[in-house]
Formats: sequence, C-alpha cells, structure tokens
Amino acid sequence: MTTVRTRIAPSPTGDPHVGTAYIALFNLCFARQHGGEFILRIEDTDQVRSTRESEQQIYDALRWLGIEWNEGPDVGGPYGPYRQSERGEIYRKYALELVEKGHAFYCFCTPEELDQMRAEQMARGETPRYDGRGLLLSDEDVQRRLAAGEPHVIRMKVPSEGVCVVPDMLRGDVEIPWDRMDMQVLMKTDGLPTYFLANVVDDHLMKITHVLRGEEWLPSAPKLILLYEYFGWEKPQLCYMPLLRNPDKSKLSKRKNPTSITFYERMGFLPQAMLNYLGRMGWSMPDEREKFTLEEMIANFDVQRVSLGGPIFDLEKLSWLNGQWMRDLSVEEFAAGVQKWAFNSDYLMKIAPHVQGRVETFSQIAPLASFFFAGGVQPDKALFAHKKLSDDQVRQLMQLILWKLEALRQWEKERITGCIQAVVEHLELKLRDAMPLMFAAVTGQASSVSVLDAMEILGPDLTRFRLRQAIELLGGVSKKENKEWEKLLASIG
Repeated sequence: MTTVRTRIAPSPTGDPHVGTAYIALFNLCFARQHGGEFILRIEDTDQVRSTRESEQQIYDALRWLGIEWNEGPDVGGPYGPYRQSERGEIYRKYALELVEKGHAFYCFCTPEELDQMRAEQMARGETPRYDGRGLLLSDEDVQRRLAAGEPHVIRMKVPSEGVCVVPDMLRGDVEIPWDRMDMQVLMKTDGLPTYFLANVVDDHLMKITHVLRGEEWLPSAPKLILLYEYFGWEKPQLCYMPLLRNPDKSKLSKRKNPTSITFYERMGFLPQAMLNYLGRMGWSMPDEREKFTLEEMIANFDVQRVSLGGPIFDLEKLSWLNGQWMRDLSVEEFAAGVQKWAFNSDYLMKIAPHVQGRVETFSQIAPLASFFFAGGVQPDKALFAHKKLSDDQVRQLMQLILWKLEALRQWEKERITGCIQAVVEHLELKLRDAMPLMFAAVTGQASSVSVLDAMEILGPDLTRFRLRQAIELLGGVSKKENKEWEKLLASIG
C-alpha cells in the first residue's frame, strides 16, 4: 500500500503568512489522517528575495502553531536536499531531458523583444502571450547561439487548441482551454527553475501522493499535468483549496488584515486557538463544534468536508475563539503564558535601557512603557494635528511611510529611519515633520521613549498594524487616493 505523502513548499521571501499555515495545516491533517507523512520543502529559487532569516521564521512560526513535519531542510530525510536552491543540477537534468524529447525548446528572446511582442498583441486586442518564435530556430542556429553563450531560457511546448481536464478532489473534473496557456518558462536565464518545473520534479522525486494547494494555482494546472505527461510520471492527486478572504470578500492581503503569523503571536494569541481557527477556514467538524484540538481535527478530517465558498478570516471571530481557549487555561498556565508572551527577561532587557533614564521609581514604568505590552493603541486624534500639513497631507504622509515600511526586509533602526527619510525628502519635508505623527501612531502617547527605538523593539508587525489603525482613525484612504498615492510611491527612491 502506497504511503500518503503531502507537502508544503513556502518561499522564504518575507514574513510567514497565515495562508501558508492554513495550507500546511490541511496537508498535515490529510497525511496524518491516512497514517502518512508531511514534508516541508523550501522554495527559494528567487535568490534576490529569499533569505535564511525568512526561512527560519517559517520554521519558528509553524512550530509555534504546533505544526511539525517528517522531512525538511532542518530535519533531513531520504529525498533531500529540501531547499530548491540546492537542487539546481537536478532541475537542469530534467529540463534538458524535455528538450531532447522535443517537449521544450530554447528561447533567446530579450526582455525588450518580449515587451514589444506583448505590446503589439495588446494593440491587436489579443491576450499577451509568447508567440512561439523560438520554435522556428534551426538546430544549427540554436547550437551556435548556445556556444556563443547567449542568454536564454527553456520553455515548454503547449497545445494551442482543445481542453485539459484537471481532476480536482473538491470540484471534480475541471476543463481549462489550452489556448489560455502560455509556453511557460521552465529554466530562467540564471539557470534556476521556475515554480512549474521545480514543483513537478520535486513532487515526483519526493514521492508526493497528494497536493493540497491554494485555488489560485488552478488556472495554471494544465501546465503541471502536461509536464507529468511529458516525463511519463504518475501525477499526484490534486486538491485546490479555497483562498482565505477578508471580511469584504477580497483576497486576504496585509493591506487590509494582518497576514503574518508572527503578528498573531506578538499580539498574544494562543497557538492552539490560532490553529483551531485556521481549521475552521472552509472546514467543519462532523458535529459542527467550533472549538477543537489539532488531534481532534486529524481524527475527524475528511477533505470532502471542505467548502468551496471563500472562508472569511475575521479578526473579531478569532479573538472570540481565543478567549474561549484562554478561559480553559488553569491559572498557572495563564500566568506562564503571560510571562512567556511579553513579561520575559529577553523582552524586558530590550525595553529597560530606554526606560531606565526616564523614571525615578519602578511605579512610573507602567504609564511610560505600557504601549510595549499592548496590541493596538488608542491615540487621541488631536495628537495628529499638524502645524504645517493639512489633514489630507498627514494621511498621505503616513500612508506612504506605511507602504515603505511594508516593503522593508530588515527591521533595523537605521533602515526604518531610511524609509521615513525617503518619503519626507520626496515630499520636500523634514524628518521632524513626520516623527510626531509616527510617535502618536506607534505609542498612542504624547511623550515616551524614542519612537524609532520603540518601532525597532515592537517589530514590523505591530508597528505596521498601529500605523494602519492610526490612518483609519484619521479617515482611511479612499480608492481614488490609494491609486494616486501608489503612483507617487513608485517615484520614491
């Protein structure tokens, strides 16, 4: 009997996303329910954005939730390496095999040629896609250009007509026309694979039997199925999970809802409550109870109980459920949880140097530093009154700074300052014009410790969350403003 093997393959390019945890949970439950194995693979072929720091955050966040894996980069296993960046020669071997079999071809088009191709297609009212010009090159021409070291990619051939039938465990057979498919790049000019080649090769070599992934990948499923056929491999069973949604039914995004797992840890949510809530996303227990453990979910798991309606990720509902878990703790467990959350020596040692010189008694610490131990803060709207800027200009300044901070990869005081500085200089302002606004938004107070020190200690998740709250307090950002200000953001260095 074949062992059920599922996997999760996150990219270490930013904060660990709740969507990653959601898909990981369902893969874990499916594998465990069938007595199988769950694998963690790191998809780090984007060498510009991938970092080992982000990779470690993925491990830490999933383990905080209670999600463990049988194989992975940190625990090893029989089918490693489990980082895609360490499997380059494997991918190249299989890409060349496709070329030799006539299922893929070399493309020497420059970015400029591809841009012109798309522009001409759009001018004719056509859907932009690769036109197959690389297929017209002779073997002699291809070999000459390869020998000359010309930059190139390897693309897969795809049919131009007919339909591909995608067997989905939730939807049944889904028909997708081939004329929607582009001739997908499999190997990039840097010699690294794209998602499509790497995932098919890895899933096959790692003996993955079932792939549960987000439904955003369903439209491109024909490419994956075709690759399995080209290689002559048995494809895994496919299950396209519904996407998490904001309360307004839009796709879950950090601009509307905190999406980082570390944010919820930092806010003081219990991991078992968080995991319980993610388990409720589009799935339910047979008896419909809302509160259940991971073990209970595994014991009762049936993927056919997944609802295709977009599950709503609602912070208020999560908070309610967390409260149910909180009240079930013993007093000793509650006290230990509080201490571990924020009243531990590591966190206090970060705060102490900034508070010690500002107090005369220990009793003065609480009012001065209380914002370090809060989730959100409630600043008085009057704190955002500005002598130099109008209310609209204040909102614009804060929104631009927030967007810059959302893109910041390394959360350090100097880099935080650099983000703020870039915005104020572009708006022909001074740093002192922005800092009182940052202070009010982040601390909720009129005076306390240095706001830049506070932002560094609080971390990116809480800082950004409080800035969003402050902007909402001031009236939020309209769709028109959002569009205009995003254009302005693009011009800021």
